[in-house]
Amino acid sequence: MRFRDRAQAGRLLAARLDHLRGEDVVVLAVPRGGVPVGVEVANALGAPLDVVVVRKLGLPFQPEVATGAIGEGGVRVLDQRVQRLSGVTTAELAAVEHQERRELLRRLRRFRVSPPVVLKGRTAVVVDDGVATGATARAACQVVRGRGAARVVFATPVCSPAAVSLLGQDADQIVTITTPLELDAVGRYYDDFRQVSDAEVIRALTPPATCSPPDRRAIRQRSIEVPVGRVLVHGDLAVPEHPVAGVVFAQASAGAGHSSRIRHVAAELNRAGIATVLTGLLTSEEELDRDAVSDGNLLGHRLTAVTRWTRGEANHRLLPVGCLGTGNGAAAALRSAADPRNELSAVVSLGGRLDLAEPWLGRVRPPTLFVVGSADHDGLALHERLRPRLRCENRTFVVQGANGRFEDPDALDTVARLAHDWFTVHLTSSARPSA
Repeated sequence: MRFRDRAQAGRLLAARLDHLRGEDVVVLAVPRGGVPVGVEVANALGAPLDVVVVRKLGLPFQPEVATGAIGEGGVRVLDQRVQRLSGVTTAELAAVEHQERRELLRRLRRFRVSPPVVLKGRTAVVVDDGVATGATARAACQVVRGRGAARVVFATPVCSPAAVSLLGQDADQIVTITTPLELDAVGRYYDDFRQVSDAEVIRALTPPATCSPPDRRAIRQRSIEVPVGRVLVHGDLAVPEHPVAGVVFAQASAGAGHSSRIRHVAAELNRAGIATVLTGLLTSEEELDRDAVSDGNLLGHRLTAVTRWTRGEANHRLLPVGCLGTGNGAAAALRSAADPRNELSAVVSLGGRLDLAEPWLGRVRPPTLFVVGSADHDGLALHERLRPRLRCENRTFVVQGANGRFEDPDALDTVARLAHDWFTVHLTSSARPSA
């Protein structure tokens, strides 16, 4: 099952929670994505709305893979399996936690527009827009239990069966609409999964709680599998009506588990008439392997296969194709762009690891835009050292105040605008009508 947007998912979820109507209920949404869902649930149940702030602890070399989560009140949940398989050290995990604690405190200060709703003796309904692994969901349930909730109900539109099982340790009841067997990306189950801003969260917490209806465009979406040697590279294809170009998004992970941040950028390109392919370049086992995550040659080879597949699609053979890489996926984009057989027309690198593509920088041909956060000091140093190796048309744009992941909504909007402008200039100007 797919949802049009978070608001529709929230209304459908509220219908599953109708048995709570009339009880002493408080709805607590996980910001940011859970808030539009929580608004609909709170309105339907006639319950107050609050937030429960948690943060994922990502692997230092693979930030989108959760090794645990933290929450208000010192809550800490760890995934022993991911820790064991990835080999992450105690010191590395402590450094990640220190950084995420700072962001958790920032969000608490930002989103606490009024004193927290009292939970003691009440039923707490914790709401998020989707759950893949369950780490942050478990942390959220533990937070509200620690605040005195008599009963904890976790509710989400889409949840993996494994997460449902884990949540049974922390919630008295789990309510969900769909539980797909393989859930590597929550965004796959939404037509509109754009990033929710801090301002939207604050508006939702300030009565009356409303959400602005999103723009709706006709976008055809489907999951894809691209054979590369002995493995299948998984991805998501989104095609607007009458596409004028295509962009492949690359990251060094499994499946198409791109964050809502990257899906926000992809949605902006879709609205400009650009088809997008969101792809992970590794298997589930490989994404926990430091060597595979940083193997620019392996990643580039697989990305080349995906871009050739994109160009070979029956209705898109005449469309120019570009690539947007994030983190280590940016090294894959540069490695692929150095292959003259690939015929990429433009590249955008977001916070990319140029050092992983160092042997091929001088052979990159397509016009390339590098976007770096001003707070990403290592990334800035790499660009200053390695950019002179490039011989192609290139430009570097520094987003003030942003880190390497561009988590701030304002920074993300800047990234989306830059990517839109770069691809519009270098792809759509040479596009020909599709067959």
